[in-house]
Amino acid sequence: MEALQEQISSYEQEIKAFQPADAAELEAYRIKFLGTKGIVKQIFGEMKNVPVEQKKEAGQVLNAFKQLAESQYEAFKHLTENSQKKGPSIDETLPGTKLPMGTRHPLRVVENEIVSIFEKLGFSVATGPEIEDDWHNFTSLNMPEHHPARDMQDTFYVAQNPDWVLRTHTSSVQARIMEQGNLPVRVICPGRVYRNETISARAHCFFHQCEGLYIDKNVSFADLKQTLYYFVTEMFGPDTKVRFRPSYFPFTEPSAEMDISCTVCGGKGCNLCKHTGWVEILGCGMVHPNMLRNFGIDPEVYTGFAFGMGVERITQVKYQVNDLRLYSQNDVRFLRQFQSS
Repeated sequence: MEALQEQISSYEQEIKAFQPADAAELEAYRIKFLGTKGIVKQIFGEMKNVPVEQKKEAGQVLNAFKQLAESQYEAFKHLTENSQKKGPSIDETLPGTKLPMGTRHPLRVVENEIVSIFEKLGFSVATGPEIEDDWHNFTSLNMPEHHPARDMQDTFYVAQNPDWVLRTHTSSVQARIMEQGNLPVRVICPGRVYRNETISARAHCFFHQCEGLYIDKNVSFADLKQTLYYFVTEMFGPDTKVRFRPSYFPFTEPSAEMDISCTVCGGKGCNLCKHTGWVEILGCGMVHPNMLRNFGIDPEVYTGFAFGMGVERITQVKYQVNDLRLYSQNDVRFLRQFQSS
């Protein structure tokens, strides 16, 4: 019994002095003391040589030894696991990880450029609500109830209420500016609009417009043309050609659509211009006298012009983006192409 106690005492000192440097040393400790052929198993095997009257005392000593070996292992196992979770040490004096630079959305890039060009001509920016009433979105713009022009715009109605809609164009902002009665008016109206259309590469249920309005005494169609010539030159370059085609809009008379020479093929013909050499970019015209009267403006004294363009369309022509869905899919592979914009 005394020899057994001396042996156990020697192992206890070794266990208490043990300080593993890593998980590998701790595993070696486990195998040495607690393994199937470890020291604890071997010492318990010595019980057969202990006299019967000393077995109770010897059992208590052996159990205490086993508990010491197991408790040391569990304690160091816990410390080792925590150190592994912390990961490698960090040198705080080193420079931090550089974060990737974000980019502006291509539609915002183009919209800002459009606004900047017209601000040089004295236009100020005007905004309005995206949920509009029927008067500002339709009736005041020379589209009374049952007017066929309303069928040109598939409308989202709010809670099936015919008096409230998601605006179908930013012309509603022009209406709100005109009803203030502060003349002359020279504004550019950028914003998001909504139409109930099937989403495809060429159409979407929401898109963006920039519309302009200029009302003053002696404003002519020549003023409109010169303003838009300047815009095209600034946006697409001085070699871009322009042409006007007669068109119809209920809030302008006369009305026109404006085309520019294709920016891809230079007028020779390609998929963008459908092999015509021309790309339509906006609609325009002189403000209809009925629209002026709706806001108490005398058409015998004041005249004006208006124009409207889709930001997606201008972006398509400028950057050759042929799928409208790309603008709202948040695909970083697409957005990163505009990192330097």
